[in-house]
Amino acid sequence: MNYRKTLIVFGIILLLSGCSDFFMICSLNPFYLEKNVTVVSGIEGNWLARPIRVKSESEKKDGKNVWELVDTVSVWRINRFISEEKIKTKRGKDSTAFKPQNFYVAKLTGNKPDSARYQFHLTLFQINGSLYGDFSPREVTDIQSSRMVKENYFTVHTLARIQVMHDQLFVSWLGADYVKDMIEKKRVRIKYRYVPDAKRLLLTASSEELTSMLERYASQKRFIDWEAQPAMMQLTRIN
Repeated sequence: MNYRKTLIVFGIILLLSGCSDFFMICSLNPFYLEKNVTVVSGIEGNWLARPIRVKSESEKKDGKNVWELVDTVSVWRINRFISEEKIKTKRGKDSTAFKPQNFYVAKLTGNKPDSARYQFHLTLFQINGSLYGDFSPREVTDIQSSRMVKENYFTVHTLARIQVMHDQLFVSWLGADYVKDMIEKKRVRIKYRYVPDAKRLLLTASSEELTSMLERYASQKRFIDWEAQPAMMQLTRIN
């Protein structure tokens, strides 16, 4: 596949994955390594979402609201994923084994629990004592309905720092423009591609390189100010 075709495919990836706006940085690879993955029981449950006001000067000036309506009117249902495996008992009978996995499914639902509008694969991981979440789309109906789309689709990832405080979660996604600025000022050296069709950056670095970036820069406010990202949200437990 030549360079031009590669960028076109990346553009399709971003559009289909809900990563076609300018607020969250997207990566072709996960932001985590398996050795850093963790589980946090306090993150499971049903949550109501409220946007946190952005503190950046540009947002103060034009008053943009980065969230769509569905993000804040849906109930966020976060549960650890439990796989089902068919096994044979010692007597040769069929049985089902349930195995908790080291990731979560985050569903944006309506009033009914089974009315999931969107689903995300959420993997929690820790670096230098801070908790982060890697979000990627889990099920996209439009993709399943087209063979051509499925053959040309790759999942992309977004990164958020997550703080668990009593019955609230504070989630701050790493901003695309924020990363672009760090790259242009040579504060961060990371592999990326500019996707003309989507008019944004796509990180192409490996998970190892992304982890190294977070180890070096994520805890330093002068590099990444997690309280001034364009997409931030407060989730409040409702049960």
